[in-house]
Amino acid sequence: MNFLEKITGSDMTKEMKAFEARAKVLPAEYQTAWKEIISNLWVHGDFTGRNLMSILDSALELLEVTSADDQSIKEVLGDDIKGFCAALVGDEGAKTYRDKWRDQLNKNVEPMFHVSRRFHKITKLSIKKSKNISSKSVLLS
Repeated sequence: MNFLEKITGSDMTKEMKAFEARAKVLPAEYQTAWKEIISNLWVHGDFTGRNLMSILDSALELLEVTSADDQSIKEVLGDDIKGFCAALVGDEGAKTYRDKWRDQLNKNVEPMFHVSRRFHKITKLSIKKSKNISSKSVLLS
């Protein structure tokens, strides 16, 4: 993969087209399950989705092998395809891209919030001190 392919994502497009060609050979119920797997996995991807390519390849390979063994899709994936996909990406409570972005935003905003609070406290203290100094100076004059 060269730099231009990585930037434009054309390498991923080629991989996805290859996945789709492999999936078209599968029986109808497996094709339906493949579409559900894709839709449930994309939310766990990073910005580009590159981190999911090997997972998608493995999932499709599982479907190919089990369809060749004449197993039903229920035997392979069970009733909960969404749970199966969550298990594939790592954990039952796997974070979606929205959760990841929310965490990143909170990490970036939190230090600014603390700086703002410190500035507010310092400003309050300096105002109090300046009021005290000005009232003392009035008394002295």
